[in-house]
Amino acid sequence: MRLASFEIGGRSGFGLVRENRIFDLSVAAGGSYADLKAFLAAGAVLPANAASAPSYSLDEISFLPVIPQPAHIFCLALNYMDHVTEVNAGGLKREAPSHPAVFLRLAVSITGHQQPLIRPKVSEAFDFEAELAVIIGKPGRHIAQADAMSHVAGYSCFNDGSIRDWQFHTRQITPGKNFFHTGSLGPWMVTADEVPNPAELKIRFLLNGKVEQVGSTKDMLFPIPAFIEYVSTMLPLEPGDVLATGTPAGVGWSRKPPLFMKPGDVAQVEIERVGSLRNIIAQE
Repeated sequence: MRLASFEIGGRSGFGLVRENRIFDLSVAAGGSYADLKAFLAAGAVLPANAASAPSYSLDEISFLPVIPQPAHIFCLALNYMDHVTEVNAGGLKREAPSHPAVFLRLAVSITGHQQPLIRPKVSEAFDFEAELAVIIGKPGRHIAQADAMSHVAGYSCFNDGSIRDWQFHTRQITPGKNFFHTGSLGPWMVTADEVPNPAELKIRFLLNGKVEQVGSTKDMLFPIPAFIEYVSTMLPLEPGDVLATGTPAGVGWSRKPPLFMKPGDVAQVEIERVGSLRNIIAQE
């Protein structure tokens, strides 16, 4: 099933997406769950009246990030060898990591499907990164790789929008990854039962309809179970945590001349069996 978070009429909710409508599970559940994160924590069991819940056209709602306020957003840098190669070609001289190259994003840096991505006024170096996002459903600490996939609730599309000049101020990349509403997550979460092999999914990024990135999750240096094991060793994972698994080659910074997103551009992340995440670029 596909689950999404949304706003309508000044209130927020979450629901089940079927075709072009969303069924309001926050109403169907009688207010039992504050948000999709709480629904996942309770096991994500559809209420018996889900099919008769109030529903809205997808054109009527405003999409929120799939998980509007995750406790943690873990991201991987340099998780595809072809991306490591292009980074080196650009002059940064990075070796393939021997351990997952983890960095964090803040919830305020992420927006939802069809919402504007904001190019900040301090930079024109606004780059794109198409990624598969993993949504945690079952909490855990010190999760072994053999058990890791049982903790996954589902998958979503992620655009790890990056302000490249700020990212490269120092070797600490946090500033360039956390400007307000520079990344996006959505449009929905596809539950894990509908994605039997997340290790073989095609990923594409399109800018104004032109394909700029093509890759496959089979080329990850650190697959999903290794990522989960690593970060769950640091701290307990919680339902609704987001793990962004890195991007394949083709980012705009690596081009000569660079290809950056500008106001009015349409950015689109497409992932096989998961969905298509679309945003228009706006100027701060």
